[in-house]
Amino acid sequence: MSDTETDAPGPAVIRREPGRLLWEQLLDDLRRRLDVDAFTDGFPGELALVEEYGVSRHTVRQAVKVLRDEGRVVGTRGRPSRQAEPVEIAQRLGALYSLHESVRAMGLEQQSVVRALDTRADGVIAARLGLEESTPLVHLERLRFAGGDPLALDRVWLPHDLAAPLLTADFTTGALYERYAELCGVVLTGGEETIQPILPTPAEHRLLGGSPSTAAFSIRRLGCAKGRPVEWRQTLVRGDRFVLRADFSAKDGYQLDLLGSPDRKDPRR
Repeated sequence: MSDTETDAPGPAVIRREPGRLLWEQLLDDLRRRLDVDAFTDGFPGELALVEEYGVSRHTVRQAVKVLRDEGRVVGTRGRPSRQAEPVEIAQRLGALYSLHESVRAMGLEQQSVVRALDTRADGVIAARLGLEESTPLVHLERLRFAGGDPLALDRVWLPHDLAAPLLTADFTTGALYERYAELCGVVLTGGEETIQPILPTPAEHRLLGGSPSTAAFSIRRLGCAKGRPVEWRQTLVRGDRFVLRADFSAKDGYQLDLLGSPDRKDPRR
């Protein structure tokens, strides 16, 4: 299969090959097309796939059954299959944001790929934490998964004098805030946060997956413990898997800050 065929949203040519069953080839190509969001008008029915690929209905049924087992498409007996909607992770505005706890509340399995865990200096981040620019920081970068799919790219900087014990911690599972409390005695009590929709860079999109047109929430947080800044965090969360909810009342309405408001505090200060 050529690179052009691989990147195209249309069907690939399915041919008999030694050692590969037709339904396995069809399954691979349907997965590819789902990954590039090729079925925006709905997942095709069995007869449509038979005609499109030139294979038997039995071959189509075997491939689609695997997609159902994987949760990529949904459908019941007598009803056509359709592409499954991603599970949305909900976070309530005004609460101490914990992506780990939000995912846990949905009952989804979660894990992380640790891309960096080291000590480094960053003058800009140190200043945001109220430290001298040369102050060493513990830096943690993780690609976080929920339900087996990428959810967020998380980058965190912590004061080294507080967070040094975290350098030997395992962050493939579990929550940073739990480790920070257990190993360092640091418990977040509040802070400032900015949430803004953005389009990820191509490199970030390759890590996060989803449709090429999917925006992400950029979450920047200055976390504090008893008034001291103890965390600077930048998190990109897939916009098709994360929603924000807020309470409101007839008296007060929503309590929101707008970017550019003259009364809005700069979280970098």
